[in-house]
Amino acid sequence: MLASHVVTTNTLNEADFYIHEFMPVNFFGTTVHITTTHICTIIVVTVIMILTLCLRHAFFKAEREGRMTTASTLVELGVDTLINFVEGAMGKKGARHYINYIGALFLYIFICNTSGIFGLRPPTADYGTTLCLALISFVMIEYADIRYNKLKMVKGLFEPFPLFFPMNVISIFSTPLSMSLRLFGNILGGTVLMALYYGMLPWFAKLGVPAALHVYFDIFSGAIQTYVFCMLTVTFISDKRPDAAMA
Repeated sequence: MLASHVVTTNTLNEADFYIHEFMPVNFFGTTVHITTTHICTIIVVTVIMILTLCLRHAFFKAEREGRMTTASTLVELGVDTLINFVEGAMGKKGARHYINYIGALFLYIFICNTSGIFGLRPPTADYGTTLCLALISFVMIEYADIRYNKLKMVKGLFEPFPLFFPMNVISIFSTPLSMSLRLFGNILGGTVLMALYYGMLPWFAKLGVPAALHVYFDIFSGAIQTYVFCMLTVTFISDKRPDAAMA
């Protein structure tokens, strides 16, 4: 029993899927630490900025020269896909207000989810990140409710009967909780499994096999979770728009 406990402990120590603390920072009298999540988030944001600037330059250069390049084609394809995705749920009238947000959200979450391929710990494997993303979407959803329904929003809390008021309130505030936990749980699960695989198995078992696992846990699962999060955001916002179906 003791030997089994020692082996298990050593395995967990070798399988590094934890959030590490680095440099302490004094933040308004409180000591906080720069963690793995902060560093990986900065790297992801930097990559996004460089990528978007390069694609923007390539697109406008191709437009000035009157010829299509691979980069400009990818940009045009990505923008068209995004527009069709949002307009399919909100209609043309409502989509124009949210296309930029959904595009930024999709790009950020996807690169975060797939950053494990490059040896980073995905920022979305930290509940602090997914909760913040869900809260931002929650604010957008409730803003749309207030903007388009006004006082009807309050009336809707008491429908179909006044006794449903507590359940309707719980339903509203459960939205960011469910969205954040879904994304966090799936990405953390893949991160833990990959770390256990690298930590438990001998070196010869790590040749070739991890590539297939990364394709599933990082690329496939990461893309699916990105799509689900953005689709839920678009759907919840669209549900608050009474004219969405006619737009």
